[in-house]
Amino acid sequence: MNVDMLMLRLGEIMLKGRNRARFEQVVLNHVKRLLNGFPKAQITKDYGRIYIDLGGEPADELLKPLSKVFGITAIIPVVVCTPELEQIQEKAREFLGSLSIEKDTTFKVSGRRVWKAFPHSSHDLNRIISEPLLAAFPCLKVDVKNPELDLRVEVRDDRALLYCQVLPGAGGFPLGTNGKAMLLLSGGIDSPVAGWSAMRRGLEVECVHFHSYPFTSRKAEEKVIELAKVLSQYSGRVKIHLVPFTDIQTSLAGAGQDNLMITLMRRAMLRIATKLAEANDALALVTGDSLGQVASQTLASMNVIGRVTELPLLRPLVTMDKQEIIDLSQQIGTYDLSILPYEDCCTLFVPKSPAIKPNLRVVENVERSLEGLDDMLEKAVQNTVTMVLRPNSQIHYQEDEMTGSPDFPRHDLEKPVQEQGIRGDWF
Repeated sequence: MNVDMLMLRLGEIMLKGRNRARFEQVVLNHVKRLLNGFPKAQITKDYGRIYIDLGGEPADELLKPLSKVFGITAIIPVVVCTPELEQIQEKAREFLGSLSIEKDTTFKVSGRRVWKAFPHSSHDLNRIISEPLLAAFPCLKVDVKNPELDLRVEVRDDRALLYCQVLPGAGGFPLGTNGKAMLLLSGGIDSPVAGWSAMRRGLEVECVHFHSYPFTSRKAEEKVIELAKVLSQYSGRVKIHLVPFTDIQTSLAGAGQDNLMITLMRRAMLRIATKLAEANDALALVTGDSLGQVASQTLASMNVIGRVTELPLLRPLVTMDKQEIIDLSQQIGTYDLSILPYEDCCTLFVPKSPAIKPNLRVVENVERSLEGLDDMLEKAVQNTVTMVLRPNSQIHYQEDEMTGSPDFPRHDLEKPVQEQGIRGDWF
């Protein structure tokens, strides 16, 4: 049987009191954008729910994109009829007949009388609807506690809704309702998961990626851009800032403090990300740190690294173990990209024995001794390239003949320009 409607249940936004209407409107606007290619579909909103009357549009093509809309906890395919008992009974028989039940199946009917003028109570609905179904389908057996098939019937004043399948939604808060943050996005497993987790909590995320040409390859950059495109499937679009980090990394490597290299590098990244956040009205930084996973993620290291910025540092994965992070990366679709064997700048200049308890005063003294570090940080910001990615963005690379790396255009934070290089949506 064809599905007449998709019913979307909204989740945590119901807890937000006076903000509920605003949060619901954000989800509604997101769903409307997804329906642009489905002209026959009509959308309406009720308390805690959104209804999509399909009007003959294919439900299957909408299920996957809707499952990635934050704020929706469940997606329910529904068949609709008039709120009359005979029509409901007939529709229920057609509905179960479309399921092609061929073996013994336990079931129950869960009736709900929303329209109080309907002459039968919710309890009576269960019996009145299930009796003819048991006669029509001998393989059905009643089990009211743990049925394999739960036929749910809602009777409203304008229509009756029948459904038995409840598909999980992305949950969380609607995108952007809790502000904007900058995600430090590497090519590894953790940071894309951290970005998705932050987005699920209502944050709009912009990505910051540090590249070190010619030490890193074009493939490494492509991988990170593809990871950002996966994240854009959950938001419609994602902005990514590509920061040239070669000069800074080379300068840090020449400081003669090999054991502090990772600490110095991460602090430089946070200082640049902070500048980009301030220029783009972001109020926090997001990282993929997981406590104790590597040297830079011990509590002592995170403390010294984090002291370099006054912005809140959000670490969604901090108490998760590696397998939990891997499982989540597979769920959201980033894992296969993350394990591609292309090195990013975080894997360069890694010492054999990195400091796990760096001293803040020593680190700051080393930074002060590096001539021109502040100028290099500012230059990196000024030479940052910014792209806007959408799920269907087609990115084309133009290799520099001398270095073999993409010829990135310069990006002015005040006056955006478009030049040759990676072509797509530019700011």
